[in-house]
Amino acid sequence: MAIGIPVRKLFLLLKLILSLCSLAGSCGGNHVWLHLEVQPNPVFEGDTLTLQCREGKNAALSQVKFYKDGEVFHFSKASYPLWRGTATMKSSGLYSCSGQVTHVPQQGTQTSGTVNVQVWELFPPPLLNAVPSPELHEGSQVTLKCQTRLHPQRSASRLRFSFHKDDHILKHRGFQPELQISRAKEKHSGLYWCEVVTDNGRVRKQSPGLEIRVQEPVSRPLLILPPGATGPVAGDVVELLCEAQTGSPLILYPFYLNEKILGNCSAPQGGDASLLFPVTSEQDAGNYFCETENRISRERSEPKKLTMDGPQVLSTPSHPKWLVLELPLGLLGLMVIAAALLGYFRPWRRAEHHQNEKDEGVTYSVVYTAPKKRKGE
Repeated sequence: MAIGIPVRKLFLLLKLILSLCSLAGSCGGNHVWLHLEVQPNPVFEGDTLTLQCREGKNAALSQVKFYKDGEVFHFSKASYPLWRGTATMKSSGLYSCSGQVTHVPQQGTQTSGTVNVQVWELFPPPLLNAVPSPELHEGSQVTLKCQTRLHPQRSASRLRFSFHKDDHILKHRGFQPELQISRAKEKHSGLYWCEVVTDNGRVRKQSPGLEIRVQEPVSRPLLILPPGATGPVAGDVVELLCEAQTGSPLILYPFYLNEKILGNCSAPQGGDASLLFPVTSEQDAGNYFCETENRISRERSEPKKLTMDGPQVLSTPSHPKWLVLELPLGLLGLMVIAAALLGYFRPWRRAEHHQNEKDEGVTYSVVYTAPKKRKGE
């Protein structure tokens, strides 16, 4: 019976219908679906995440592609519809797969539905704390604690802890989350951090850095006066130098004259400090000293005596140097007076001596004159 449709055209039409049915996922009651299976469930960091693309009737697949958030991240030409990888927090997303069905009559490419994969955090990033405080005095004790917690569903997992200072490893992957420094020294100052890793090494997280500062007490300072500073005169400028051998910065240097503060200097990086002091009068003579001070200690130097010199400060007769000067001045005055007297009397003595010499060479004669007689005698 002829139905007016060639057999060849009928075959092509049937093939087209089957292809459309394959893309639509159903055809005349025969359903062909791809399913994406995810293991394990739930998924935690460090787990082996397994994705398997399967056909509903276990038909063979080829040209399998795996998608994450709509983009291909794995492609397998071989008939191996499986992908494995280590789960991280970035592994969360929407997954699907596609593949080429090779059996007849369900030939063609099919795509699975999407599966939402949520990766759970095994433990949060650790925090490093210093007990009792990251600010320490030299010789004190401090305990470093690397703190984190496992998810309740994975509380049986084992974690290892490492402690680091700057670029050095202090403790490598032990099970104790603490590190103790019994007698802190200034060399223990620095940036500390800890690392937590799972027993299989798949999950590794670091803490933020924690700065530990160990304060060293200041040593007793030495006050240094420059050469010639022991006898300045008014108008001179004297440099007072305060020197400390040890001590954690910031160090403050106060300078004193007879318990009266002259000024303050600071050394942000430690070391020495100096103060320029102008000498104005004899009142600036006395005992000078300096101090060193930081956050934990304070020390005072031995005093240095500064005496005044020069005519600018000789203002009272009671000064010892006046006694030295008065004696030669008195003698000089007496000598001047004596010289003047000698100059005055010496010509007179010469004139007297010359007159005596004339008197000795004269011959004296006596003439007697009778008195005149008066009338009537």
